[in-house]
Amino acid sequence: MRADFARISTFPSDTVCVSFADQAYEILDAAENAASRGLNCAEWTILVTQDRAIRMFADSDWPLDSLAAEHGAHAAYRVSEHRGNVRVEARSGSRTCALESTTPRRVARLLLGP
Repeated sequence: MRADFARISTFPSDTVCVSFADQAYEILDAAENAASRGLNCAEWTILVTQDRAIRMFADSDWPLDSLAAEHGAHAAYRVSEHRGNVRVEARSGSRTCALESTTPRRVARLLLGP
């Protein structure tokens, strides 16, 4: 595991709780916007800890659930990009979800054929 991480924010205690799936979608949307502007969306892992702090890790080779447990996170999100497709894998306790975007070119190919 790379030791690089940043504590970038803390949610205010009066913030309305956003659902686990909504957070995953917002992360996917941000990563898609970055990718559409030509920014590299290399693998990032985002942990939301019990005290509402956000920690980000670049290129972690730990499994998502193990990294979350190690840092006492109540939610964990992994962002990755492959051939223009952005993917977010999310875990919170026993809940999991995966969201993935597809490039417009791939969508057109699927709709119109080869």
